[in-house]
Amino acid sequence: MPDSTSSLSALPSVAARVIAFCSILLGGLAGGLLGYGLIDSQCVGVCTVPTGTGMLICSLIGAGGTAIIAVLVLRVHGEWQHISDAS
Repeated sequence: MPDSTSSLSALPSVAARVIAFCSILLGGLAGGLLGYGLIDSQCVGVCTVPTGTGMLICSLIGAGGTAIIAVLVLRVHGEWQHISDAS
């Protein structure tokens, strides 16, 4: 049973949020590199706009997918802590 002096919070720890943020940035970077490689290997001639567009789109997809996973992991971690504190 929690003390009346401690406040309950649904927020994960600061370290968990920082790790999640860094993983989202890393996912965006990886997506951008994949987008660059994909477009650069197929394009002939001056390809600055297609390469930049491919990098942007793949970065957003990579960061978005990583963000979804990070949110789900943080939620599960919060529920796991709540269950382990109750027992």
